[in-house]
Amino acid sequence: MPDSGQMRQTARAIFHHALAEASIARGFARHVHCERGILRICDDLYDLHLYSRVLVVALGKAGHTMVEALSHQVGASLEGLVASSVQPATQVHGFRYFRGGHPTPNAESIQAASAMLRALEAQPASALVIFLLSGGGSSIVEKPIDDEISLDDLIATYRVLVLSGAAIAEINTVRKHLSAVKGGRLAQAAFPAQQVSLLVSDVPDSTPDALASGPTMPDSTTVEDCYRITEKYELLKQFPLSTRESFERHALEETPKSDDPAFQRARWWPVLTNQTAIEEASIAAERAGFVAQVDNSCDDWDYENAADYLLRRVRELRKQFSPACLISGGEVTVKVTNAGVGGRNQQFALACAEKIAGENITVLSAGTDGIDGNSPAAGAVVDGTTVERGRRLGMDARFTLEGFDAYPFFRALGDAIETGPTGNNLRDLRILLAY
Repeated sequence: MPDSGQMRQTARAIFHHALAEASIARGFARHVHCERGILRICDDLYDLHLYSRVLVVALGKAGHTMVEALSHQVGASLEGLVASSVQPATQVHGFRYFRGGHPTPNAESIQAASAMLRALEAQPASALVIFLLSGGGSSIVEKPIDDEISLDDLIATYRVLVLSGAAIAEINTVRKHLSAVKGGRLAQAAFPAQQVSLLVSDVPDSTPDALASGPTMPDSTTVEDCYRITEKYELLKQFPLSTRESFERHALEETPKSDDPAFQRARWWPVLTNQTAIEEASIAAERAGFVAQVDNSCDDWDYENAADYLLRRVRELRKQFSPACLISGGEVTVKVTNAGVGGRNQQFALACAEKIAGENITVLSAGTDGIDGNSPAAGAVVDGTTVERGRRLGMDARFTLEGFDAYPFFRALGDAIETGPTGNNLRDLRILLAY
């Protein structure tokens, strides 16, 4: 039986394998191909010679990486706009770059949105617009639909939403109805051009229009959903005045639905999803000698409830198979009440560490984008020795957990997972190993 240090290394190896195999480059190589001007995107074919112009609009954490991958397939003839949250080492020729804010918008988020709207509104019916969408786009490209909402008020509104404990789909529902670009409004701007969207998804497969708050697809949410969500989480009293007034006056405008003309010549194709990362993690776990099972039941659960559930499941699993691996995709929620340094993955991992003290169980939780909350880590790995090893260094796990300050704890132990921004975003992975 391997020692705890070896188990932590095995968990890391499984995660890094999943990251590599679920990369943007590999996803595009599988689903996108261009030969002699004929572009194949999944099951669709586009003869690029037939269009008066091909415009590429990329937004989200994987914006630059997706443009690179598309350019690798199509060649140097592409042009367009890119908005991502990191400054790329190199830029693709023919593209205008913006560095939007995340998790809250910045001035370049608004500049990017304005530039994209101007470019799209100039496209005729003879043009093809290729949208490259990835997670984080909700804040990286943003423009309030109401000019009365300033950037400072927009940032304050986002902060309230992100810290509310609401599920990401609920947060995006509200964002869509406050935005000039979300909830299908970029597609409206691009009408009457032909449109195709390639998705690198960090949202549940059942709600693709939540990705980057669905700027190019029909919106399944309504203004009534917004009013219900703000009431459920008591958000109105926390919103700045300009945002609050839109709700109090019931002045929100409805987003475009599936019968809108903007969607008559539009297609959407997922290139990578959380499921891709889950499948690759399962393959790596099996190769490492574990019996692997997947359980995504706790997607969008509170992190404490998710920890209890998954630990119960892996304990049951090891009674049947040893060694056992339980893999869980999606995200957990954290309602932050203290301003420490960490994120949902590290908070989840530390909660698990308390519950498995002394047990031969290892838990890794990390984001495929390489960024967890306000920390430089992607996540962390814990086992039955974590709490005691922290105590020896003078750190109290419970105090750290309550302070939402997990990153310094894991950095001191050498158990933070630091990949740097990956240029990808396929939600989170939780990997539980047990003997």
